[in-house]
Amino acid sequence: MNTLSKLIILPLSVCFLSSCEVADRFEAKVEKVSQYEKVALRFSRENRQLKQDIGDLHYEISKLKSEKAYLEIQLKKYKKPSGETSARTIASVPAIDPEKDKVKFDVFKWTPEQILSVAEKEFDKKDYEKSAQFFHSFYSKYPKNKKIDDQFLFQAGVAAFESGEHHDWSIEYFDRLISEYPTSKYYRGAKLWKALTHLKQGHKQEFFSTVEEFRKKYRNTEEWKVLSQHYEKIVQNYK
Repeated sequence: MNTLSKLIILPLSVCFLSSCEVADRFEAKVEKVSQYEKVALRFSRENRQLKQDIGDLHYEISKLKSEKAYLEIQLKKYKKPSGETSARTIASVPAIDPEKDKVKFDVFKWTPEQILSVAEKEFDKKDYEKSAQFFHSFYSKYPKNKKIDDQFLFQAGVAAFESGEHHDWSIEYFDRLISEYPTSKYYRGAKLWKALTHLKQGHKQEFFSTVEEFRKKYRNTEEWKVLSQHYEKIVQNYK
């Protein structure tokens, strides 16, 4: 190899080696930055989770404080002058026994959306007593709300019936559905559940009237299949 060739190859070799070193350093920096980003993302996720946990704890603390305040108010209402508690009736006391009140509206100040959401969720979970109370609270406190439609009345009526405690509510809901929504898909169902409510209350004449209506008009319906199971027994008792 002549001197000229050596002079050309040597700088090229130096340039190549320098380029390789630059590339290696660049890759190392990229990897380092990538690691930083991964750590930052992990810390960010952990930070968001911690904030959520703190928020949940604040909510639970607030809830406990509200429940404590509510119970203290109720205790004062039921104290006799001597300091002993009493179950006497007070005009401001709600229809439901405070100890059984699952809504506690005065404490939690539920919005209409929150009340209805709880009512439907508890209905799906088959906690019919809680569901019935939340439906009734919505119905009582927001009587003009557009959500009170045929579906609401039917579901609220079933919840009240299944609770075993609120047959008067059931009758009120089903009566309104039958009266205001004669073309509703829940119409016959409302009649059926109303009849079963009467049966639970021992109102055999009202139940028998509905049975006869279904026997004459709705023989090919699912509702009649349910009622017909009681038909012969009711006829015998009625006669």
